[in-house]
Amino acid sequence: MALETGLLLLLPLSLGLASAQKTLAEVPVQSVFDAQKVEGRWVTIHLATSRTHLVSPEDPFRLALYAVWTRDRDLEFVLFWTGEGVCKGVNVTVHPTELPGQYQGSFEGGSSMLVRFVSTDYRSLLLYVWFKDAREVTNLWALLARRVFADPKWLGKYQEYVRKFRLQEAPVFNLDAPCALPTA
Repeated sequence: MALETGLLLLLPLSLGLASAQKTLAEVPVQSVFDAQKVEGRWVTIHLATSRTHLVSPEDPFRLALYAVWTRDRDLEFVLFWTGEGVCKGVNVTVHPTELPGQYQGSFEGGSSMLVRFVSTDYRSLLLYVWFKDAREVTNLWALLARRVFADPKWLGKYQEYVRKFRLQEAPVFNLDAPCALPTA
């Protein structure tokens, strides 16, 4: 009986892992991608995640994307943490993979991330981020634009992915660089 119970408990876990792997395989990437054209300031229009508690409206701390820069072949995301008297700039560098429009990075403690530029006309951008820490995998989708305007075409594409991957909308935070940028 204990063996059967253990196997029953493993089944949902294995199905969940297979589902996560299938989901990653289902995420498209823009085949013709020019990293130089995504450089500069971006505004987050919509955000959805598989773990909404990470971006709760009640949380006093906020993470906002400010800009994307190229560093040789790498990409650097400039982010800001704010809240409760704290404002700190953070740079996250990711490295290209063999797949155009896909980048990966790792962090202290064993966390890793994969970034896919799903689709862009370089004025609007659908971005997918897969983040794995010691305990969980988080899927994050963002609709970004050069200015605060939700192009209906891009909003529709974004909403299709949110439905397809059963994600939850998350609060959006944008900052106008209120604290010092991190040093390179």
